[in-house]
Amino acid sequence: MPELPDVELYVGAISSRAVGETVRAVQVLSPFFVRSYEPAVEEIVGRTVVGVRRIGKRVVLELDGETPWFLVIHLMIAGRFRWVKPDAKGPGKILLARFGFDDGVLAVTEAGKKKRASLHVVVGEAALAEHDPGGLEVLSADFDVFAARLRSQNRTVKRALCDPRLLAGIGNAYSDEILRAAGLSPVTLTGRMDDDSVKQLFAATRETLVFWIEKLRADFSGKFPGAGDVTAFRDDFVVHGKFGQSCSICGTAVQRIRYAENETNYCPCCQTGGRVLKDRSLSRLLKDDWPGTVDEL
Repeated sequence: MPELPDVELYVGAISSRAVGETVRAVQVLSPFFVRSYEPAVEEIVGRTVVGVRRIGKRVVLELDGETPWFLVIHLMIAGRFRWVKPDAKGPGKILLARFGFDDGVLAVTEAGKKKRASLHVVVGEAALAEHDPGGLEVLSADFDVFAARLRSQNRTVKRALCDPRLLAGIGNAYSDEILRAAGLSPVTLTGRMDDDSVKQLFAATRETLVFWIEKLRADFSGKFPGAGDVTAFRDDFVVHGKFGQSCSICGTAVQRIRYAENETNYCPCCQTGGRVLKDRSLSRLLKDDWPGTVDEL
């Protein structure tokens, strides 16, 4: 799922191409994509894009009007944006919708059979606010607010980072990188974190997000990111998606905890004091044979 740095990349890329442009045509190809009914999405034709913003992991296009209209797009896991020429065809079955402008087309695609990406057309700031999960924007928050939000529920720090109602825009990939930077175990309970640990996490969260926002903007300066450019698996990540590979800091093999469709990657040397965390499925199968430490592994 595109997370905060990736969504910011999209916001900048769409802004530079669509702000000030008038919507000339709308084509919706998937009946699952549009989740609102009134006003109809076709009614945005003739309106001008006056701004693009981010709400959590959602991209919001603001359209002109005495009361502004908004297109709220949540890409979910496999949704992506593309910017193509007006006469370009495709990209085939994965195309959800096309929004035509004079100089280009903003296309929304979704790979895979599960159609989770969504579009809502809403009118007015109050209606837009209903699509905000309420997560704290860490880059604009101070430490005390962050600490209070983090400790508002006693749960693992990994889950807290990924909860859109607590913190905005962070998901499975960047939470792994943040926890590695902070030197914290993903299963640390937030209710047991002392002030120093919370300060480490606060600093690591801001530094990691800022680093990746700036890096992606530099890497794609002047270019619209392709579908494969927005990914949860980047070569420069330290632990996420690196299971079995050597930690670039200490050389220890990166480990993982697998659950449902996700997994948590971590360095046992840098984050858990050499302890290998139990995998929900494999550790139950191996029982006493499960390696509890890096040495046993």
